[in-house]
Amino acid sequence: MTGNPYPLGLRLAGRRVVVVGGGAVATRRVPALLDAGADVLLVAPELTPALRAHADAGRLHWVPRRFAPADLDGAWLVQVAVDDPAAAAAVSAVAAERRIFCVRADDRAAATAWTPAVTRHGPVTVAVLGGGDPRRAMAVRDAVRDLLSVRPQPSGRTGGAPGRVALVGAGPGDPELITVKGWRLLTGADVVVADRLVPGLLLDELRPDVELVDASKIPYGPSRAQEEINRILVDRARAGKFVVRLKGGDPYVFGRGGEELLACAEAGVPVTVVPGVTSAVAVPAVAGVPVTHRAVAHEFTVVSGHLAPDSPASLVRWEALAGLRGTLVVLMGLKNLAAISATLVAHGRTAETPVAVVQEGTTSGQRTLRSTLGAVAVDVLEAGVRPPAIVVIGDVVGVLDV
Repeated sequence: MTGNPYPLGLRLAGRRVVVVGGGAVATRRVPALLDAGADVLLVAPELTPALRAHADAGRLHWVPRRFAPADLDGAWLVQVAVDDPAAAAAVSAVAAERRIFCVRADDRAAATAWTPAVTRHGPVTVAVLGGGDPRRAMAVRDAVRDLLSVRPQPSGRTGGAPGRVALVGAGPGDPELITVKGWRLLTGADVVVADRLVPGLLLDELRPDVELVDASKIPYGPSRAQEEINRILVDRARAGKFVVRLKGGDPYVFGRGGEELLACAEAGVPVTVVPGVTSAVAVPAVAGVPVTHRAVAHEFTVVSGHLAPDSPASLVRWEALAGLRGTLVVLMGLKNLAAISATLVAHGRTAETPVAVVQEGTTSGQRTLRSTLGAVAVDVLEAGVRPPAIVVIGDVVGVLDV
């Protein structure tokens, strides 16, 4: 019997789904079932490491043997992910007897259900069936995904609904390094409160009706400015707006995101936190410096250098950092670089320790200066290196030089 497939969204939360097979196909299919909340029974003599990790974590139940008809007791759906046609046919025959829909990876024509090509965009899920042609389905799916990624989607709020805040990390400078979730929330924002280090191209693509608040232009001193940012987040959210606080790098890596979350929590405003790619790791990477490397560095430390080592307000124990053997990554440290390098040398780091200073990493303005701990402060001044810049100290600086 032939006919066009009937599209349907299955609500599988708490319902038994049986997956037969523990190889690559099952590895691809199981995560979506778990994300749907299905009660997954996995039947296979052996598992891939990824599936074994799900089993070990208790996210699914694994029966380490070949399929038996009783495995379908109480099942709502079965996915056959084996490359043995005879074994697959035996499973689908049992499923047909029990009127359980069966997906077959080996033979789409023999299946009673097909797995579509899927893309997800927040609460929106798009599933595409290509008439039995997986490549066609994926091509259409990808086109829909691209469309969703460039067109702002409704936030899902209705009139009078309470607003909310999202703390979104924009990444180190390249606009393409924002996360997919961060970009999706940004395209649905009513208000965007942005730091000065946020990639400008992200702001250029906002809807015309979005209120953009440039946090770097808020008056007063640093503390008063932060209080004003907190007030804006709370007031706009209380007015029913969806507010995205867009921050360079990651919201919690010297980004004061914790203070903003606490302010919203005290006001009863719900907050979503979206981590960002931090410049502490990304900028050295694009400059050819891994922060760790086998047999060279088994640790790395990220520290703020905005206060001098001898400042009473500094919380950094520079003398202790000097005694470490790993990599030291200093953010916001150009102004105090001479004092920082001198302090590290005075407490045990050799003056010959390699140093890389990367200005405007991941952007078209990126430039890298290589030096040593004893000379870097002078070299930076002579080269005219300016903020924002990341300082990387340690033997990893030279390991990828070829």
